Amino acid sequence: MKRKTETSELIFKIVAYFVLIVFALLCVYPLIYALSSAFSSTEAIDKSQVILWPVGIQGNAFMHVLTDNMFWINYSNTLFVTFFGTIWALGYSILGAYALSKKRLLGRHGWNFFLVFTMWFSAGIIPQWTNYMHTANIFQTIGISDLKWTVVLAMGMNATNIILLRNSFEGVPSEIEEAARIDGATEMQILTKVFLPMSKATIATVALFFGISRWNGYFWAAKVMDEQPYSWPIQVYIRDFLDENTAITSGGDADKMQAWKASYSYSAVSVVYAMVICAVIPILAIYPFIQKYFAKGVNMGGVKE
Repeated sequence: MKRKTETSELIFKIVAYFVLIVFALLCVYPLIYALSSAFSSTEAIDKSQVILWPVGIQGNAFMHVLTDNMFWINYSNTLFVTFFGTIWALGYSILGAYALSKKRLLGRHGWNFFLVFTMWFSAGIIPQWTNYMHTANIFQTIGISDLKWTVVLAMGMNATNIILLRNSFEGVPSEIEEAARIDGATEMQILTKVFLPMSKATIATVALFFGISRWNGYFWAAKVMDEQPYSWPIQVYIRDFLDENTAITSGGDADKMQAWKASYSYSAVSVVYAMVICAVIPILAIYPFIQKYFAKGVNMGGVKE
């Protein structure tokens, strides 16, 4: 028999759905506004007429981005950093988490404490910057002049993700591991044939975390690769474009505005929004395929029985 919904429960559901819908709209609106501004005319943007839908539709801003060779060079740099950075960070995070999940590890509690300690306290920006620059200098001495590798190798540590993987590995039944050992499996075979397949949800979630952090990484990439524009990821290029055209986008320099309008029939603001839309497309395309692992992965790795 169907249970009758109580009035208080019905009110709670209505309020909860209303809040969720409002929150979802607040999350989606910036993307819609950016897309609309990218397709809107210069006059509409200058007069702040764009609210939800494009005004004076034109596609010149996207054509500017599509024909900007530097944009796509930096875009490929972002793909490089994201792909190799995620593989590198995920690889040694899995190895570290696997070791920390074993009770037979000598000094296990101490190593786990040091890992968690880095989440409570950090050395600060200046020591971290010094560490990265020393790493870059080491790479240059061995013949690696491309600073993208500094971003890939030196910025892969994340204690939270290692803890998620460690907790997930600890949830694997010890009987399965013992059965694999009886069958003659090596340590690496146990990791790859037992633990990884049984922790796919957590691994996919952590890979998503690493991938998004690499794709959105700006600050340290800008500081480390300041002198190598051809090695910049796309976020640094967009920020540099904003810095160079702040006077244009804000209307603070009349001469620069006139020079831009004389060269282009569209707004610099539209170009910025078009770049932002192009930059988020890969994440929007990949996320739906990983979303099914997200909640399950966080629950498995974040809760320890």
